[in-house]
Amino acid sequence: MIFDTDVIIWFMRGKPEAAQVVASSPKESRFISIITYMELIQGIRDKAELKILKKMLPQAALTVLPLSEHIGNLASDLMDNYKLSAGLEVQDALIAATAVAHQDTLYTGNVKHFKGLGVDIKIFSV
Repeated sequence: MIFDTDVIIWFMRGKPEAAQVVASSPKESRFISIITYMELIQGIRDKAELKILKKMLPQAALTVLPLSEHIGNLASDLMDNYKLSAGLEVQDALIAATAVAHQDTLYTGNVKHFKGLGVDIKIFSV
């Protein structure tokens, strides 16, 4: 299971629904894209929050998946095909491409960002 940024934000904020979603997946199958990790850092306001994030990832058994040439090529194809028609943004193309490349499900509350991209999606809601 690859968790989208919104799910991890809710998890970090202590939402029980997000904690349940993460806890219900096997520890060896909990992933986030490096893009999600960077989006989380982008939203951090101080060093204390960064420390919490860096501690939370291993505690939650979340593995950060790196980018690869294959993921970059898939994301580029997605941008070519969906930027104009669906307003696809780079970070979402990279997260979607990560899920496709790893043949894994993307757990997200932002279904509209990934609908029609060939990504197996599981819907999260709070």
